[in-house]
Amino acid sequence: MKPTDAALATTLCGLRLRNPVIAASGTFAYGVEFEKLVDLNSLGGLVVKGLSREPIEGNPAPRVYETEAGMINSIGLQNIGARAFVREKLPALAKLDTAVFANIFGCATEDYVEVARILEDHEGLAGYELNVSCPNTRHGGIYFSSDPSLLGEVVSAVRQVARRPLIVKLSPNVSAIEPLARAAEASGADALSLVNTFIALALDPRTRQSRIGAGFGGLSGPAIKPIALRLVYEAARAVKIPVVGLGGIATGADAAEFLVAGATAVEVGTATFWDPSAAVRIATELGEFLQQEKIANVGHIVGTLVLKKDPV
Repeated sequence: MKPTDAALATTLCGLRLRNPVIAASGTFAYGVEFEKLVDLNSLGGLVVKGLSREPIEGNPAPRVYETEAGMINSIGLQNIGARAFVREKLPALAKLDTAVFANIFGCATEDYVEVARILEDHEGLAGYELNVSCPNTRHGGIYFSSDPSLLGEVVSAVRQVARRPLIVKLSPNVSAIEPLARAAEASGADALSLVNTFIALALDPRTRQSRIGAGFGGLSGPAIKPIALRLVYEAARAVKIPVVGLGGIATGADAAEFLVAGATAVEVGTATFWDPSAAVRIATELGEFLQQEKIANVGHIVGTLVLKKDPV
């Protein structure tokens, strides 16, 4: 079964996707770098690495450390900046048939708004994904992702300038996901994506130093999947807008689990490091799963999880 089969076709924020498997931001560069390794038009979509108002060099090395069941990274949101992106990367991306989303971040609300303004002037993007897992420098370093009012502020501000669909990427580093999910929805988000990485630490007991140059990093990969599934389930129940699930997806069965938990689509990130074509492979495996289970369309399994007893 090919990932273009009708059984895998779905929609997200009114956008038609050939399948619900999207290459996640931060692990797929700007997309065009993978065109010799992957048929980009076989993807359900792709999210380019985070874009900021001005270029960012990123964190000191080492930036990546492999853990027993995943990896910790602290790239530091290195990127060429929004203006260079539209000049150097977007023309090639605009030729693709697949949906291309721009991941946006900043340290203040006006940073997010300015990046959106720059991108709005150019064709070739299907929508935006707001990375709100950033400290707001105008509010003493409070993270947008941990405060419903700050989250609502940035989403509302970007919503005023963005005509394209707006996906808000939530952090798992919170005590409860529901208030953040509802705040994003109330402020104009068209969809949510979750989860981002978990703040983590790896250290060398002999040198007594962190194995990551910046100290802490973000844990991703199979280790976080069970927690990500729970958060996707909780968020999907809290809002009416679509949810995109991510966190440790490495197989078609993993993708199916997130859909059953309530996700409309999924993103594949860390698996791309050991298999550049992971997103296409996972879409194919998901199609095979549907065929084996005699399910006519992937949408039929979305949100079908039934817990014997809701979590207390």
